[in-house]
Amino acid sequence: MESRARELSRGLAENVEAVCKHYLSNGRRSGNYWIVGDVNNHAGRSLFLRLKGPLSSKGARGKWTDAASGEHGDLLDLIAARKGGHSFTHTLDEARRFLRTPRETLPELQSRYSGEPDTIALARKIWAASRPIVGTKAEAYLRAQKITADLHDAPLRYHPALLYREYPDSPPRKFPVLVAAVTNHDGEIMGIHRTFLDPVRNAKANVASPRRSLGAILGHGVRFGAIDDFAVAGEGIETVLSLKNIAPHLPMVAALSAAHLAAWDIPTGLRRLVIAADNDRAGRNAARKLAERAKAEGAYVETIVSQGKDFNSDLQHFTPGPLRSQLGSRNRMRHLFPNVSFTRMPAVWRIVQECLGLTDLGHS
Repeated sequence: MESRARELSRGLAENVEAVCKHYLSNGRRSGNYWIVGDVNNHAGRSLFLRLKGPLSSKGARGKWTDAASGEHGDLLDLIAARKGGHSFTHTLDEARRFLRTPRETLPELQSRYSGEPDTIALARKIWAASRPIVGTKAEAYLRAQKITADLHDAPLRYHPALLYREYPDSPPRKFPVLVAAVTNHDGEIMGIHRTFLDPVRNAKANVASPRRSLGAILGHGVRFGAIDDFAVAGEGIETVLSLKNIAPHLPMVAALSAAHLAAWDIPTGLRRLVIAADNDRAGRNAARKLAERAKAEGAYVETIVSQGKDFNSDLQHFTPGPLRSQLGSRNRMRHLFPNVSFTRMPAVWRIVQECLGLTDLGHS
């Protein structure tokens, strides 16, 4: 049974994209991953499944993780979940049925996609073709979210007209776009994140997925400031920039989704990490997973969770009065950080206190 299962697992891995299109048809390819809501094929971005890699062992194609539920597994586990998990024998029967179904062979699929440009190279090309963000519609969009952080040195640019397709066979449309550079620890651009904008309003475009990534995103992020032994890590660009409003001196990184936050590549030498979690199950689970990994590498970890859905929501709706009693010695903080507006967001007050060791907040 074990050898047959291994053989079937290998066959599924050889046809991993066909497996995704069949069992997770509401998802889509994003770089080297298939992104979907969950194993039940709901639309979303919580579950990511590896499309590239060896057929087995570490980093194998077909391995998947759901950042919201904590579930993970291989393609046989996926089929078992999709078919109700009746028994392992039924799962193997379903895998055999799928592999016997006529479809394009792996060489045919490779031939079809052989003309696709390298996604990292394409991402770098789009970044090079984009203009500085200051004074553009992309800046106006961020200002409309009440983000006042300085954007001059931010890894953000603007492109007036990038193509958007709802599905691969949909007719293309052009939108103005906020373009963010996704970099590794050496500062190399590994991909970009695109926020498609409404041509008229200072808002996201009214499309099914206004946020899209291109290139090698997993493990990397949009970095605001140089990260050495301390970092603040969050999900979205707006979330991290909302924290930058309050503490512009702190180095921060936007991992771009809950799944990517959980998988962020912890830099060597990081000693203190603040995780800014979105206030939903996916956000809290992602923060927990990242915290566990960081602690295993010897870092002190503090997790803060937004009061609303995320910290940009807090920025737009927070009132300081009820929480002023939590802020402690503000005069001391103002002396050390004269340009930090601590009364706007108490969570950031906690960050700075913890960075300086001025309060005992406990480990996350």
